[in-house]
Amino acid sequence: MKILIKNGSIVSMTGDEDPFIGDLLIENDRIASIQPDITADADEIISAKGMVVMPGLINAHNHTPMSLLRGFSDDLKLMDWLEKKMLPAEERMNEEDIYWGAKLAMAEMIRSGTTSFADMYIHMNQIAEAVKEVGMRASLTRGLVFNHNDGGKRLTEAIDLIKRWSGQADGKITTMFGPHAPYTCPPEPLKEVIHLAVEINIPIHIHLAETVEELTIIRNRYHQTPAEYLAHLGMFEKLHVLLAHGVHLNDKDIRLLQGMRGGVVHNPVSNLKLGCGIAPISSMMKQGITVGLGTDGAGSATTLDMFEEIKTAAWLQKLNAADPTVMSAKEALRMATIGGAKLLHIDHETGTLEVGKKADMILIDMNKPHLQPIHQVESLLAYSATGSDVHTTIVNGTILMRNRELLTIDEDELIQQASYRAKRLVQGL
Repeated sequence: MKILIKNGSIVSMTGDEDPFIGDLLIENDRIASIQPDITADADEIISAKGMVVMPGLINAHNHTPMSLLRGFSDDLKLMDWLEKKMLPAEERMNEEDIYWGAKLAMAEMIRSGTTSFADMYIHMNQIAEAVKEVGMRASLTRGLVFNHNDGGKRLTEAIDLIKRWSGQADGKITTMFGPHAPYTCPPEPLKEVIHLAVEINIPIHIHLAETVEELTIIRNRYHQTPAEYLAHLGMFEKLHVLLAHGVHLNDKDIRLLQGMRGGVVHNPVSNLKLGCGIAPISSMMKQGITVGLGTDGAGSATTLDMFEEIKTAAWLQKLNAADPTVMSAKEALRMATIGGAKLLHIDHETGTLEVGKKADMILIDMNKPHLQPIHQVESLLAYSATGSDVHTTIVNGTILMRNRELLTIDEDELIQQASYRAKRLVQGL
């Protein structure tokens, strides 16, 4: 299968290269050529005149089934939101709810330009099946909470997920171990997870320093910061680690993370909406720490539109530093593309438009008032574009959305299922 994309504004995200008008040829699942002009026999030719062609966005931290809980518990303090609303509703979720909630999230992500995501939840086999059917690229993680003894059930499920799904769906599914957070993972079980991850060479995905409450809990228990706690247990010595949030990291914590494999996922919209704070990502990046972007679950962020995360991340750093130069549009876009790819440990395959990489990309329609005139393409993408400007979404050389029409999801059925299941989950809460 060959797809030829003609006359698009190519934004490769490979470095300092400026956007240029050109063509891109896809052969099967990979990028075969990027040139100013390509003449080739193709099964499909897409005219990208007036459009940007760029790498698909990477949502590096999500809880996809929480899409069923979007907007039912807004404007609450975090612990009230979690304990009075989220957890009781999640306890009602069955496997079919998980499947449809994940699919609802994927529909939103494809529509808004996300091609890859990292997920942490329960009933991960159902999420994996949905990923396989829909065609996205995903890093899947069974969340592990060790506050209560479950006889090893969660860890067994995590190991089963890794054995069953790593490399499946034509290589689009990868896996990680998912200890939930320092405050839900005491030292002994967490050390066991770290040992297993090293033994089978699997990355770790964990929440870190999301709230002030977490800092207090860890300080009272272990006389350490959450980052010091993880470092003391050896998490950063041999492993690729994806740290979600990192809102409350001090200068010493950031120095601890220098040189780590992996990095930090910034979730600005969720952190703002729950009043958690502003992560010091500019400081992290200055120390060479890789930073990506994520939405967190729709139960907290409400939206899974990564363009909202891009602009919010940039604006917050400018405000926090009282310096408009502290983060550029291109840096914000890189966090949402190659930065996320590095965190998901798939940057050798995606995150930039380069010959030989997987054909994961989006086409953005620039023929709109809010995206004209075009002086600096990256500035418009970072500060003005929204998910609804995405025209076409391609993953692994397969078109998942063409001209705003989803091709691998029945939207009518999806919305019906989501509405029915969401009502049952939140009734009386």
